[in-house]
Amino acid sequence: MKSRLVIAFFFVYTAVCLSQDIQSEADRYFYSYAYDDAIEAYQRQMQQGKLMTEYQRLNLADSYFRTGQYNKAAKIYLESNRNDSIMSDNRVNTMLQSLAMTSEKDRVKAFMKSKENRLPGELVENAEFNYNLLASDESKSSGFFVFAFKGNSPQADIAPTFYNDNLLFSSSRKTRSKKIYGPSGDSYFDIYEASTAQNGISTDISPFPGIPNSEFHKTTPYHSQSTGNTYYVLSNTEDKNLAFDENGKNALSIGMVGDDGTFSFLLKDLSTSFYYPFYDDKGDRLYFSANFEDSYGGTDIYYVDTNNGQVMSQPINLGPRINSPGNEIAPYVFENSLYFSSDVFYGMGGMDIYRSNILADKSFSIPVNLGLGINTKYDEFGFIMKENLDDGLLGYFSSNRPGGKGGDDIYGFRISEKPGLRTLIFKGKVVKTPYDESISGASVIVRDAEGKTLKQVATGLDGGYQVEIPYADVVTLEVTKEAFSTFKETYNPKSLQELEKSSMKIELSSFTDVVEEKEGKMVLDLKDFFFTSGQSNLTPEITTELDKVVKVVSQFPKMQFSIETHTDSRGSRSSNQKVSQQRSDAIKAYLIQNGVNSENITSSKGFGEDKIINDCSDGVYCLDFLHQQNLRTLFVVENFEAISQ
Repeated sequence: MKSRLVIAFFFVYTAVCLSQDIQSEADRYFYSYAYDDAIEAYQRQMQQGKLMTEYQRLNLADSYFRTGQYNKAAKIYLESNRNDSIMSDNRVNTMLQSLAMTSEKDRVKAFMKSKENRLPGELVENAEFNYNLLASDESKSSGFFVFAFKGNSPQADIAPTFYNDNLLFSSSRKTRSKKIYGPSGDSYFDIYEASTAQNGISTDISPFPGIPNSEFHKTTPYHSQSTGNTYYVLSNTEDKNLAFDENGKNALSIGMVGDDGTFSFLLKDLSTSFYYPFYDDKGDRLYFSANFEDSYGGTDIYYVDTNNGQVMSQPINLGPRINSPGNEIAPYVFENSLYFSSDVFYGMGGMDIYRSNILADKSFSIPVNLGLGINTKYDEFGFIMKENLDDGLLGYFSSNRPGGKGGDDIYGFRISEKPGLRTLIFKGKVVKTPYDESISGASVIVRDAEGKTLKQVATGLDGGYQVEIPYADVVTLEVTKEAFSTFKETYNPKSLQELEKSSMKIELSSFTDVVEEKEGKMVLDLKDFFFTSGQSNLTPEITTELDKVVKVVSQFPKMQFSIETHTDSRGSRSSNQKVSQQRSDAIKAYLIQNGVNSENITSSKGFGEDKIINDCSDGVYCLDFLHQQNLRTLFVVENFEAISQ
């Protein structure tokens, strides 16, 4: 189990051992990472009839989990969860991992469904997306060519990083300059440099001379090609001895060695450990992993803003789109995508490598599992990648998969293109015209070329939405809400490319904004238009208003309306009746010709002079403007109540 210990005690395991936590011999074994011994001691404690606290029961479950006895671990976790015990979010993740590792993924999904309203929406969405991905063929055809790093040792070799044309990495291989780290029985980690050929094969390996010496941990380096700075993790020390906090904990800090050889601490705290620094020179951000109080589970990924190598902000959590109830480590940014490792329950087993795109507003897309080409049921972490001079991309990662030389080993890979399923994101806000008022609860639907629904979400209180699907060349976006207009647009590869660069504001109209009351009826709100006397020809003035009707019907496709045309009393009653019907027929024909479904039109009727709205009837003298009041066309909404509610 030594290989699993690198993850368990060095990077991820977050149990804090306080003096009051150690109540038995079994507890001492547990907090020393001696899980097999802890299991035996806890079992003896139960056989002797000694009462076990809930903390100790969970320690036993953790010990079973760390030693691969997932059925036994799951049984205790489930019992504790049913009793509404002290289980943390991180232990709930471990419970779900245990179930998943025992082929009970349906039970995991049922648990997620039962807790859906209490879980972060991002976690639910991430899980659903990755479950579907790992069940598809997309995760099986990744194109990775993986090979073993020749510099691996019988001890742990992890955390590769590019250093000019060479490779830096961490190793606990035994050396005279290092003390023995008790829990592992190997040396404290040190940083080594390996010469690498163009194809990624390593040659000479030697201790890296570019950072100050220490008998304790120096590990997980990252070298910035642009600044020349090297960032790494080191044990807190005082007078060349380990420094401990009041609870006896020795934490890890992040230090930096400049291109001139000067050393400085960037992040240091006696009680908090920092892991896996990565400096993004384009964003002036230093990413790292840590377990702060605002963690979403165990170890989360954070960043701080920097300026000329100096930390300029408080640590900022990447949020629930990236961080989960599990543990997230080893951030790495390549071509505007964040790669990291997580042991979240919806993965393939242990730590898996994920990719999330960094969006225009600096938020993140759904993390996508890189799949079977690189991930296994064991741990994969410390992923890096760069362009290969020969062709495609070259990268490295660490894994404790079987068949290696030691516990954790470094592996190289070559791949023709950027790994990870390409996704498509629709993101923005739905607002009401004309004042951009937020519309909450609107349905945002993405359909494929055949009209099948791919994803549907509802807008939030601020009108915001984000929909992410596997990439498709042709998709249709539809936004609907009762009493509002419908937005519907189809996108092709060219328009999708433009869409991905920014968020999209979708404007909807309230139905009450496009209608008005006239003559005791609800009618479409249009400008008055007039036919040439005695004629039914559609003039440009008339078609301009009719085009507005076409638009309203497209926005409210369920609307049903009737067409009414009226004349004044001048001329004979029969001629007025005839011309008004001709006008109604001409309007109906134009609307249908321009896209209105005939089923939307309940009737089209010419009333002639039958419904005069003033006193200008036959034989009454009236001024022209009074006669004109009777010359009108109405589009009467027949189902106003149904649409407006």
